[in-house]
Amino acid sequence: MIIFDYGHTLLYEPDWNSERGDLALMKYITKNPNNCTLEDIKKGADLVFGKHVENVRKIGYDISGQVGNRVLYEYLGIEFSLSPLEHEIVFWDAASSGAIMPDADKMIDYINSKGIRSAVISNLLWSGEALTERLNRLIPNNQFEFIMTSSDYLFRKPNSILFEIALRKAGLDAKDVWYCGDNPQADIEGAAQVGIFPIWYDNNTERAKDRLTELEMSCEHLHINEWFEMIEVLEKINEH
Repeated sequence: MIIFDYGHTLLYEPDWNSERGDLALMKYITKNPNNCTLEDIKKGADLVFGKHVENVRKIGYDISGQVGNRVLYEYLGIEFSLSPLEHEIVFWDAASSGAIMPDADKMIDYINSKGIRSAVISNLLWSGEALTERLNRLIPNNQFEFIMTSSDYLFRKPNSILFEIALRKAGLDAKDVWYCGDNPQADIEGAAQVGIFPIWYDNNTERAKDRLTELEMSCEHLHINEWFEMIEVLEKINEH
């Protein structure tokens, strides 16, 4: 099995704009007794997510985005005609509809054609259900057996619990699994600590800042910049 990170590995979120997400949600407001404006929502989000939820994330844990939304909008007195999952998806799709990392879909088609099982583990505020919807929309040919987000499991990568749960879900030993991600600490060192072989996908598309360098990683790993490199590695293995 090959397990993948989500952000900047399979997909990314170009032109992210949270205000656009807030505006999309406002169309579904059913109660707003305090006449809260877009600016009120932004200030509330800065308080709930920007301050308190972010403080929890910094120490290695996650709070469900659905819980965060409940706190935010009950704090503001706003109600919507949306389920918690619909609320996530409406905001997320409006903030950025998402895009495929270069050739990620071709790489997924390749591993599917070779009978290589696949799954996803992501440090993400959104639920696994919301991420599943996004992955199915943008990479419809995926055959992911499970999709895990930190907000559903409390712990954030590199915590070993997430990787160990994934191994149990897959019914595989660590030696039979690879993990691909773009974050050297969360993805590469996180996978290596449980014996999963890590692939560092180091692509320049909207590259995130403040990442460790390869020289700072002590674990064995494969370093690639493009997904066709992964296909080439798998082809060579298949030849033997």
